[in-house]
Amino acid sequence: MSNAPPRDEEPPRLHIRDAGVMRALAHQARLAILEHLMTSEAATATECAAICGLSPSATSYHLRALAKVGLVEQAPSRGDGRERLWRTRIKGFQVDAEHTADPAARAAERELIDAFLIRDEARTRQWLGRREQAAPEWYRAATFNEMILLLSAAELEELTAKIIEMTRAYGKVRRRDPPPDARTVSMLLRVFPTD
Repeated sequence: MSNAPPRDEEPPRLHIRDAGVMRALAHQARLAILEHLMTSEAATATECAAICGLSPSATSYHLRALAKVGLVEQAPSRGDGRERLWRTRIKGFQVDAEHTADPAARAAERELIDAFLIRDEARTRQWLGRREQAAPEWYRAATFNEMILLLSAAELEELTAKIIEMTRAYGKVRRRDPPPDARTVSMLLRVFPTD
């Protein structure tokens, strides 16, 4: 039986600045496992293995690595206590080693961001490979769009905050009333100066 207490409240959103946590998370399987646990109920290593494409024993290793840095924990059993369930300790996260961070933290941040970019590129290519088979409304709704803007740093912060606030109600973790035809959608926001 798990020694983790039942969850009484929603887990927090984590601001990751620690190099060790960033390095632990900078792995495609761990990103997939954590994302799955943040957007679903507790799961076993076998259930997580189906998400990340590894064996249950390899997935157990990755779950323990995530637990070691405090991102996941054992969850209460669903029944007789023979299966080991895992749940996330966070509902989301933001990565920022900060402008004045030491070189090790900056390197870990780059490693984690690179892992995100690889994952998102793979998702994009998967969609492009199957979009012709998608329902027409999903084909039309999916968008690839780049806009070149002219903004001050303060305006960029304001715009980013507005976009995030507009999308908050649609977050998979928070949304309680999705329409029957709702699907999980990836929205990637990248804002940075190009010159």
